[in-house]
Order: sequence, then structure tokens, then C-alpha cells
Amino acid sequence: MTPAQGRPGQRRNLLSMSEPVHLSNHHRKTLQQLFEHPVSHNIEWRAVLSLLESVGSVANSSGGKVAVTLGSRTEDFKTAGRKDLDAGDVVKMREMLATAGYTAEPET
Repeated sequence: MTPAQGRPGQRRNLLSMSEPVHLSNHHRKTLQQLFEHPVSHNIEWRAVLSLLESVGSVANSSGGKVAVTLGSRTEDFKTAGRKDLDAGDVVKMREMLATAGYTAEPET
């Protein structure tokens, strides 16, 4: 993924050549939060899992984890007992989304 262009703190739109039309405004907002710089520390797992179910698949695993498949990549995330993603989760999620063709672009 290439770094997003624009001024620090500038809001960004998330664009993709293959972005599904079925994403709700709520899902689009969650995508924007995931790609904001600096990393937001209040992105709720509930919202992210809803987004991921729209663009990929989510399956419960053992030990309070979920297996997320997006494109050809599958990653495990620990969600049990946690309301929000930590910075490491956000970075891993960004990488998965970028691999699937999602990137952050500055607002026009």
C-alpha cells in the first residue's frame, strides 16, 4: 500500500476499483477509520466485523478469536473481551484490505 497523500489530519475517502456497491454508509465510515492517520484507537470490533462480513468472511475460532478471510488471505484476530481494535489489529486489517484492492485516497 502506498502512503496516503494529503495533509495530516485531513479526512480521507476510501476508494477501490473493485469496491462492492452493497457497502452501506456505515461500512464506508468504518473503512475510512481503518485507514486514518494517525491510527484511531476507538474503532469498534462490532463495526469492523460487520464490514468484513460484507466484503469477506468471518468465522468464530477457539480461544475468543475470529478467522477473517478477505480475498486469498486469512488472519486470526482476538476479539473476546475487547471492544476496540488495538494498533496492531488496525495495521493487520489495513494490509488485508490493501491486498484486496482497497486504498485510502484524499477527499476531493
